Amino acid sequence: MSKLTDLSIEEIRQISVLTRIAMTEDELEVMRTQMSNILDSVTILNEVDTEDVEPTGHSVNIKSVMREDQKQDSLTQDETLLNAPHRDGSFIRIKAVLE
Repeated sequence: MSKLTDLSIEEIRQISVLTRIAMTEDELEVMRTQMSNILDSVTILNEVDTEDVEPTGHSVNIKSVMREDQKQDSLTQDETLLNAPHRDGSFIRIKAVLE
């Protein structure tokens, strides 16, 4: 039974060369069968009617529980340094993290 997605040994050999994966003749035949089966599965998916389906990045309708970002003023450099326990000029001094 010939399928539209049957790949030839030469096509599999070319894929092998492009991916730099050395294969024996037996491995080429196994890969030909497996890749043809994968393409058959994709072909089945292409036949599904998606006319009234909205595009989505996720299969489940999930809403974000996070709030929208809001623009607000931040502390000035002086206000930030005011709360720093140790400072060095306009920098906050901390204990060494790496030795």
